[in-house]
Amino acid sequence: MLLKMSQVYVYYNSIAAIQGVSLDVEDSEIITIIGSNGVGKTTLLNSIMGINPPKKGKIVFGTEGEIQGLPPHKIARMGISSVPEGRQILTNLTVKQNLLLGAYVLKDKLKIKTGLEEILARFPILKDRKNQMAITLSGGEQQMLAIARCLMSYPTLILMDEPSLGLAPLIINQLFNLIREFKEEKRTIILVEQNANKALQVCDKAHIMQGGRFVLSGTPAEFLKNELVREAYLGDQTK
Repeated sequence: MLLKMSQVYVYYNSIAAIQGVSLDVEDSEIITIIGSNGVGKTTLLNSIMGINPPKKGKIVFGTEGEIQGLPPHKIARMGISSVPEGRQILTNLTVKQNLLLGAYVLKDKLKIKTGLEEILARFPILKDRKNQMAITLSGGEQQMLAIARCLMSYPTLILMDEPSLGLAPLIINQLFNLIREFKEEKRTIILVEQNANKALQVCDKAHIMQGGRFVLSGTPAEFLKNELVREAYLGDQTK
């Protein structure tokens, strides 16, 4: 088990944003969390990263043990990295500078140099624009930069928060093709995504979140057979 969350509660003041969530993530799995805005998906990812630490419950990460309550920089050094909602790249820096920021948890200069070369080879568009200011990139290019920045830390677990948000259909297809490549590489990902159709095509397991809780969990095949899921989340027009 790479990550295990047990009865996690996260509060904003007296309001419970996450209510007793338990989640098991095996090595090399892609887990998707589906749900509308405001149900707690981002808060769940932030609880793993230490940004919104749980008030109750445990989060265990591999051999590192319990990580709830640790500061984000320590959690990042353990091998958890995120692609945040809205990309959150630094637009006043160049593409290369943004990528190097993704490696801030590393101390091995050769590893950073090698990682940068590998990333630029994998994302030719970023290589072509490495000295451009990030603000000059299109929305899709900025999303690729956010993903590439995440990879610079050699993460064991990747948290992706609404990566397709605001992107054109063609770019969304390219994005999910990239996630399929990650699947073939046996990377471990927790994917928060409103585009349930696309998410279910790449994940191993799925959870629907409502009101800070998981209300349904299963495999993509089970979700696709569920009439209520199809109607509510997959745009089923057959009825």
